[in-house]
Amino acid sequence: MPANDLILVTGASGFVGKWCVVRLLEKGYRVRGTVRSDAKATQVRETVSALVGADAASRLELVKADILADAGWAEAMAGIDAVMHVATVIRGDEPRDQSLVIRPALEGTERILKATHAAGIKRLIVTSSIATVGYGHGQTTGTRTYDETHFTNLEAMRWTWAYCIGKTKAERLAWAFAKEHGLEMTTIHPGAIIGPPLDSDASISVGMVGGLLDNSTPAVPSNGFSIVDVRDVADMHVAALEHREAIGERYLATAEYMPFPEVARVVQELYPDRQIVKRAAPDWVIRLVAATIGGPARQIINDIGNVKIFDGSKGEAMMDHPYISARQSIKDTAEAYLKLGLKLKMS
Repeated sequence: MPANDLILVTGASGFVGKWCVVRLLEKGYRVRGTVRSDAKATQVRETVSALVGADAASRLELVKADILADAGWAEAMAGIDAVMHVATVIRGDEPRDQSLVIRPALEGTERILKATHAAGIKRLIVTSSIATVGYGHGQTTGTRTYDETHFTNLEAMRWTWAYCIGKTKAERLAWAFAKEHGLEMTTIHPGAIIGPPLDSDASISVGMVGGLLDNSTPAVPSNGFSIVDVRDVADMHVAALEHREAIGERYLATAEYMPFPEVARVVQELYPDRQIVKRAAPDWVIRLVAATIGGPARQIINDIGNVKIFDGSKGEAMMDHPYISARQSIKDTAEAYLKLGLKLKMS
């Protein structure tokens, strides 16, 4: 796309959203970002300006719009050349009321799709997740590799969680809508997103590293994560926007698999003077908690006792540069977390 095109980024105040805004501005695009309040707009503008400079930041416009309300979306879409739908709800716990997560994913995606189509915009990049890829396939033990051809089967899952339900249903809806209305859509599917937060509005996933630094993580589970750096996630969104062959495609954004105990070991090596938790949470305890209480254990129980590898090579090739290594991403996350004095909320 021409570098001076106007790109709408939903959820511009979020962890991924801000980095998408930064990368677009760095490449010369004009950006309109949606936020939910004037306070969020002020924070985003200050954060982005400090990173890209006043000249680039002058191409950033921020407008108020909420994915759970119709107000403001027609105005937000006016004059837009392409949409990046990044806004989502991520929680560190599993809410008793799953609609708190499912509704924004499903209703919000539908609202953005309808507003995009109503405005006559064709090009759409949607932030999805590996949660829509590697679950409901019967894997309980061993190692298995997943790629973009796999779709999560909610009906075959014993253990579902709100985020997985919301994201999977939202992606199904999005592809059906795009096919029916001729939208040129691409979906990006990140794993566990870490990397340097730019301000206090950071994703709960940063707590994978931050919780080890501030001892808010009581014990480490045995399971691992397909880690990806937020800067690579943003780069993949921009690459998808700029490559016509990305239309109609899904892309995994996953750099490498790393068990949580290995994440703790890397953090300990980086900060030898800190007491980093190494206490392991037995698998049977996590299964028991997930079955009886729920909570955060429900979000990882499907990954206990097995290894899910998500092959991100297709997205890496489109970006045309290697992924940032998990170790480097952990290091940069930790440095930014401490510098900003973060203490992340669970919801």
